[in-house]
Amino acid sequence: MTVPLSPAQISEIVEMALSDHISFTQISAQHKVTPDEIKIIMRTQLKPGSYSAWRKRVRDFGDRREHYK
Repeated sequence: MTVPLSPAQISEIVEMALSDHISFTQISAQHKVTPDEIKIIMRTQLKPGSYSAWRKRVRDFGDRREHYK
């Protein structure tokens, strides 16, 4: 991350990332973080089991989205 994020920004990124309606692209555009940085933030903010469940949901959702295109 080039610019340190405030606790409020980190909280907003986590909230946005947990939403099924907001893509990594939208989060990246708004907060100037890469998808890899979003994953790092989520890994540090969530419990290990919650992080794994979130990654699985994001992957599954992305796979479904590709299928419907």
